Amino acid sequence: MGLKLGAVHHVSINVADVEAVAPFYTNILGMRVLDRPNFGFAGRWLRSPGGGELHLVEVKGWIPPIGQHWAFKVDDIDAAVAELRARGVEIDDPKFIPGTTARQTFIQDPAGNMIELNQPS
Repeated sequence: MGLKLGAVHHVSINVADVEAVAPFYTNILGMRVLDRPNFGFAGRWLRSPGGGELHLVEVKGWIPPIGQHWAFKVDDIDAAVAELRARGVEIDDPKFIPGTTARQTFIQDPAGNMIELNQPS
C-alpha cells in the first residue's frame, strides 16, 4: 500500500498587493485567472499553460523570505529567457546546475517572490 502522492496541485504564495502582482503572472507569464471562492480576503487563483496552479494570497506588509522559491519547467530555457527579456523582465543567463546537464535561472515577481525556470537534463 503506502502513500502515493500525485503531482503538486498548486503553490500558494503571499503578496502584499494582489492587484499589483497578478498582471505579472497573467500578462508576462501567460497564466489565466480561475474562479476563486470568496474567502473574505483578497487573492487570485491562476493556472499556468502547463496546468499547475498558483494561488496568490494578499497579506499586507508581506516581505518574501530570502531563498524561498518554486520552479517552472521549461523545454527551451534560452527561448524562455529571450521572451521574458523582450517583455522587460530582468533575468540572468541560465547556468548549469552543478553535477548535471540541467540548467536554471531565476526571476522575481513584483512582490519579490523568487521563481526558478528549470530546463531538466
